[in-house]
Amino acid sequence: MQPKSLANVHRDRSGANRGALIRRHLYGGNALSFDAVCPVQSLVAEHVRRAPRSPAVLDAATGGAVSYDELWRLAGALAGRLREAGVARGDVVALSLPRGVALVAAMLGVARAGAAYLPIDPAAPAARVRDTLAVAGAGVLVAQEDDPRVQVPRRIEVPAEIPATDAGPAEENQPDDPVYVMFTSGSTGVPKGVSVPHRAVHRLVVEPLFCTLRPGDRVANTSNPAFDASTFEIWGALAAGATVVPLPQVTELPIDEWTARLTEWGIGAMFLTTSLFHLIARERPAALRAVGTVVVGGEQLDLAAVRRVLAAGPPGRLVNGYGPTETTTFAAYFDCDPSTLAGRTRIPVGHPLQRTSLHILDEELAPVAAGATGELCIGGPGVALGYLGRPDLTAERFVTHPGTGERLYRSGDLARELPGPIVEVLGRRDRQVKLRGFRIELDEIEAAATATGLVAEAYVAKLGEGSRAVLAAAVVPAGPLSLPGLTAALTARLPAYMVPATWLVLDRVPLGPTGKADRAAIAAALAAQTPAGPDTAGPDTAGPDTAGSDGGDVGTTLRELWREVLGSEPGDDANFLDEGGNSLAAVQLAGRIQARLGVRTEPHDVLLADTFADLAGRIHAGRAVPA
Repeated sequence: MQPKSLANVHRDRSGANRGALIRRHLYGGNALSFDAVCPVQSLVAEHVRRAPRSPAVLDAATGGAVSYDELWRLAGALAGRLREAGVARGDVVALSLPRGVALVAAMLGVARAGAAYLPIDPAAPAARVRDTLAVAGAGVLVAQEDDPRVQVPRRIEVPAEIPATDAGPAEENQPDDPVYVMFTSGSTGVPKGVSVPHRAVHRLVVEPLFCTLRPGDRVANTSNPAFDASTFEIWGALAAGATVVPLPQVTELPIDEWTARLTEWGIGAMFLTTSLFHLIARERPAALRAVGTVVVGGEQLDLAAVRRVLAAGPPGRLVNGYGPTETTTFAAYFDCDPSTLAGRTRIPVGHPLQRTSLHILDEELAPVAAGATGELCIGGPGVALGYLGRPDLTAERFVTHPGTGERLYRSGDLARELPGPIVEVLGRRDRQVKLRGFRIELDEIEAAATATGLVAEAYVAKLGEGSRAVLAAAVVPAGPLSLPGLTAALTARLPAYMVPATWLVLDRVPLGPTGKADRAAIAAALAAQTPAGPDTAGPDTAGPDTAGSDGGDVGTTLRELWREVLGSEPGDDANFLDEGGNSLAAVQLAGRIQARLGVRTEPHDVLLADTFADLAGRIHAGRAVPA
């Protein structure tokens, strides 16, 4: 008998069984039946057997493709090399590879060797990389060239040639063996390594309700390998017999060129962080119309941005995806279309994924009444094993439901149940925030700031929402203080997205009634001296059809575009980054320059210009060479 799809359960409105089935699925039952859990490499092996010549990974740069059989043999050769190097079942192997065939082969090869892979963030500073490697105990690196940030005993390369036969090891993993480790921001100043088992990835990619994939479909791979959305992009595609298509992020190309690639490569499914989706909704709301399914996640999704895309020409399916790293990429999903959004003021996270339970509980882990606010706790086989080397934190966040005995992850998100039933997330119960798709714990930034020895105290806040959001910090100096020096010291310790954009120097910390630091007063002071960031979710006032300049004053037009994007009047000496610009805003400004002035302009042209006058001069010179 075929398992009954939850989507069909949603459509079954014939009687009381509907509510019972959904509630059981929502709060801890197992309404769906699946095949026995198997290691993720076995899901790939099935397509190697069924359709060995089907394309597994495309190379968008050359147009070539690696078939499932070729990918399997390449991964098998790497697995053999790892075994020869002493890698055993359960070990952690670091990966430092860009998106492409080698990365996919490395992930599969590490799994075939029985080990777990640890992707290294290509933008992470050396100190953070050293911390993650130490926590994970990785002794082997898979890379095509030396990564000076990674100090391990041995480096192994993915074979340059695909072997004629498969010589990979035959041993397979158990469902609870880890398949990968990814690090999230840590509240103690130390990143947390989340260990994710095979059963969790199996839960994500087998018969997924949030994104239906079929053999031959093309799935975009645009995520940073160290971001868990890559789990969906790569394992989701390979488990379905689909094709992984490595593509640049929208911020890496002029937006029209990026959009053209989606059509050129026939992308059937893709993931976008919420901030990038908001950018597209503002600049080119019809850019996704050729894509079959777009899953958006990472932050609260803006209702106006979604409606703009739906009105301009939506993808075949637009899904709001929700889930912490600790629950394997996604735990809930909500289909966004005019009927589901009618009458709403906020987009919910919606329904649980297949074999996933969502519980809204109080501090004692007891269910709250329908409509009441509680902490969203997540159960099912998608829940991770825990945090590497942190049994205390694992015990705190991974708990047992006192009524059902189910293992749950305490997300820290405040939520409530809406009629349907569906779930709406309202905010955080702790100090964890999300900024441009990255999950950040403010305590880690504060700990890193004081660890520099330059400041005695540090208080960090996220100001604004969506694309206007910035990190701002108030500090009490430990002595003579240079803010550029403090920024440089933090950049050596933290990824760029965790370094505050603005600083406020305090001679003393304001105290509240209890004698503790008055964080509300500090945040208010930060907000008063921090300029608003660029707005990427407002009205679409400069889309592709905006009338272009007829050759008039470049400076006048550029000032107008600058004001539209940054909301400030630029002087000739104004610097884009100093005025609150960031990579998303650079994409906006570059696209508008190209549309209005006819000069091919890329985001890095905006970011690298020293001043407004410098940028205007470059654009004026470029008018002789139309885009």
